[in-house]
Amino acid sequence: MSSRDRVLGRVRRALADVTPDDRPYEEAVRRDYLREHGGPTARRTVELLAENLADYRAIVHRSGASELPSLIARLLAARDAGPVVVPSGLDEGWLAAADVTRIPDRAESTPADLDRAGSVVTACAVAIAETGTIVLDGSPDQGRRRISLVPDHHICVVRVPDQVVSSVPQALERLDPARPLTWISGPSATSDIELDRVEGVHGPRTLEVILLG
Repeated sequence: MSSRDRVLGRVRRALADVTPDDRPYEEAVRRDYLREHGGPTARRTVELLAENLADYRAIVHRSGASELPSLIARLLAARDAGPVVVPSGLDEGWLAAADVTRIPDRAESTPADLDRAGSVVTACAVAIAETGTIVLDGSPDQGRRRISLVPDHHICVVRVPDQVVSSVPQALERLDPARPLTWISGPSATSDIELDRVEGVHGPRTLEVILLG
């Protein structure tokens, strides 16, 4: 008997007294939990997102459409971090005021190519207020997952209030599970057993989120 057979045998014995349920999964699993807490207004939801982003040590900015190019230019100039990775579908106007070398997001780009970049600018798919999380789904204005993980500085633009939801269940309704989803809550960080925090471990050391609206 193989190890696989032993494991499957134990699973069958463990399920022997479970009543069969032939209903579709969507019907068999109860989903009557709360989808959000308290029914906040759109304005309060955006404020909660800003608070929780800051709590995770993301740097939060607010901007109107006309000020966005100059804001992004200032943030990139302040970093003085060299080339910037740009997704293929990013709004051209967002970087119109930035005097930077651009590295396009291409499938053939090597890790060394991306390592040359100090920053990346993306849009997002959705932002979750209750958890302070932004989600990228690989759309053209967000690019491949790797471009948000290699550069040390990530500027992410969130359109408010359209892209902001209150809770995780509401976010899941907007997302396609077949897409490469990247969930980001603050800059990349980890802690050792003594709770010494280290940032930039497996992603950007600095996350700047622009609430555009």
